[in-house]
Amino acid sequence: MKTFVYLLLVLGFLIGCNTSKQISSNSNNNEEQNKMVSNDTVKIANDDLEYEIIIIEPGFNFWLTSRARPEGYYSQQFLENRNYQFVIEWNQRVLQPNRFNSNLYEMQIDYQPGIDYGYDVNYKLYNYFIYFQLTYNQRLGNFVPRI
Repeated sequence: MKTFVYLLLVLGFLIGCNTSKQISSNSNNNEEQNKMVSNDTVKIANDDLEYEIIIIEPGFNFWLTSRARPEGYYSQQFLENRNYQFVIEWNQRVLQPNRFNSNLYEMQIDYQPGIDYGYDVNYKLYNYFIYFQLTYNQRLGNFVPRI
C-alpha cells in the first residue's frame, strides 16, 4: 500500500464585498483568484518513494522562487532535522485547537524521521515552514525563522 504524506494547507482567502463594483469586475476578480490558486499550488511528488506533499497557500510559490535560499544551499540532513522539529510542534498545535488557531493548524503532518523523503520534499517542506512562520508571525520551535 502506498504511503502518502499530505500537507494540504488551505488557508482562508479573504473575500471582500464591495457593492460599488460592477458584475464584469467581479468575474475578473474570480479569474484572478483562480489563477492565484493554481499558481500557488505546490505539489511535490516522488513516485519512487511514493510520497506526496500538496501545499496550497497564497503567495508561497512566489516566495519560494523569489526569497528562499536556492536548492542545494542546505544539506538534506539539516532539512530533515529541522523539518522533524517543526512537524512535532505543528502536530502538537493541531491537537490543541483551543490554544492555537485552528484555521492555521488544520491537519497533522505524517513525517517520520526514519524515512528518506528525498531532497526536494524536504527542501520545499522546510521552506513552507519558514514562509508560514514569517507570514503568520508564528514560531515553531527554538529557531528564529529567517531566510
